[in-house]
Amino acid sequence: MAMPEPQGKASAISDAGARNWVDRFAPAPLIPYLRLARADRPIGFFLLAFPCFWSVALAARSLGEAYPDPALLILFAVGALVMRAAGCTYNDIIDRDIDAQVTRTQGRPLPSGQVSVGSAIVFMVALSLIGFFVLLNFNSFTIWLGLGVLPVVALYPFVKRFSYWPQAVLGLAFNWGALLGWTSVLGRLDWAAVLLYAGAVAWTIGYDTIYAHQDRDEDSILGLKSTALRFGRSTRTWLAVFYSVAWLAITAAGVMAHAGTAFLLGMVAAGAHLAWQVLTLDIDDPENCLERFRSNRDFGALVFGAILVDMVLAAIL
Repeated sequence: MAMPEPQGKASAISDAGARNWVDRFAPAPLIPYLRLARADRPIGFFLLAFPCFWSVALAARSLGEAYPDPALLILFAVGALVMRAAGCTYNDIIDRDIDAQVTRTQGRPLPSGQVSVGSAIVFMVALSLIGFFVLLNFNSFTIWLGLGVLPVVALYPFVKRFSYWPQAVLGLAFNWGALLGWTSVLGRLDWAAVLLYAGAVAWTIGYDTIYAHQDRDEDSILGLKSTALRFGRSTRTWLAVFYSVAWLAITAAGVMAHAGTAFLLGMVAAGAHLAWQVLTLDIDDPENCLERFRSNRDFGALVFGAILVDMVLAAIL
């Protein structure tokens, strides 16, 4: 499929790293589309992929395996890459008029005119088809379950127009892989997977509240809603609650999957990281918020690492 020509100058995106690989190395005609896919801001890929990885690994741990199936991890990585890109493109299509009025998002490809709406739709459909073909590699239960998240994904960009809880809907959509990873291994859903999903949803509400504080003043002027506006000066307290629920649910899911001492020690480290976010958060400093939001990649890695180490030690001891 030929890539449509971008419609304007590819100016830098404000919240992308100054030395991101897209701006440094990508061919100029591709830059607006890579930015539309958030390839210049890879944190979203990790936040989407890690719950899938946790689930695949814990399901394998429940079977006494020494390591998760690498083929499944690769499939989920590819799926997370393309579906995150498709979802971001869809959200930007729906939000293009709003994004044009928010300082942080004015430079995005659609509101800035770098990419036309028609071209963005073609790009989104192409990414979605790749994601669908990835989904077809799983068992039938996982395929049908995977399709079940589409209404939630479709609803998400509209929620901030009428509810203070778009972060909760994002959590429901963004962590669906915590269910799919389990069913891809076992062909069924168990309570451990449900707990893992619930914990991941609470985690997302927490980290996306931090992210939303970057735009809360302009969102308020535009009549948009978020948990950042709902929680306000009580954000630290609410964040502690949601992160505590996340930590407890993920830990309980691991215990139900027969994870042992190494996993629990790893979860202590992961919990300490969440506590650091809460204690050092400054909701009035956008850079502070962005740094703590991005640090959730480290939390995801700590949890995944705890599961892997526990699996290996269980197999050799």
